[in-house]
Amino acid sequence: MSSLTRIGRASDVPLLEGRSVIVDGRRIAVFHTADGWRALAGVCPHEGGPLADGIVAKRCVTCPLHGWRFDLDTGVAVNADARVASYEIVERRGELWLRLPQAGLAAAA
Repeated sequence: MSSLTRIGRASDVPLLEGRSVIVDGRRIAVFHTADGWRALAGVCPHEGGPLADGIVAKRCVTCPLHGWRFDLDTGVAVNADARVASYEIVERRGELWLRLPQAGLAAAA
């Protein structure tokens, strides 16, 4: 079981850009894509780059430090052997809500 946490207004994240939020002690990168909203762990596992500052294109975000690309749906790197957590994000009446798994499930992700 998990719960939704309000993380801000949809209008705070321009189309094809990302923003960083802290939820439950975790940095989360929130992206506004042409297909809706995506959320990934906010730190690249390579050198700790801020994924929210990356370029969004072709359903991926590219880390601004060294170019690792992560699929916005799955968090799997498309050009490296790596992965970041992906999270469900919902827009309701102009507000963004993030679903984090329970603590026990988060460790397995």
